[in-house]
Amino acid sequence: MNALLKAKSAYSAANAPTRTTKDHEYDIVARATQNLLAAHKTASAKKGAEGFAVLAEALHKNRKMWTIFEVDLAAKENQLPQDVKDNLFYLAEFTRQHTSKVLSRKANVRALIEVNMAVLRGLRSGAT
Repeated sequence: MNALLKAKSAYSAANAPTRTTKDHEYDIVARATQNLLAAHKTASAKKGAEGFAVLAEALHKNRKMWTIFEVDLAAKENQLPQDVKDNLFYLAEFTRQHTSKVLSRKANVRALIEVNMAVLRGLRSGAT
């Protein structure tokens, strides 16, 4: 490889778009939401233990994501406005409680999907 090619490859990464924290958060929430949607579809198609196991795994991952968000929200370094933090804490608590209801077969997963979709809309609209 000659020097010109080495220089091009060394600086080619600089052309890549810069990803923001919101971009990463969006990707994480989108992935969790897609998992919930797919698991809901699978659980609906496959009644019984097999379908429910897929749903339970997606619920666990979604709840884990919300727990990580709570830890980040509680950090002193988090610069979100307090009202936004309060709303997100509320959604995390709702998610925890509703997930338990879904796992005990007393509720449907749709509400959790809607919460995640609302967060995705907020992240895309530029809301803080």
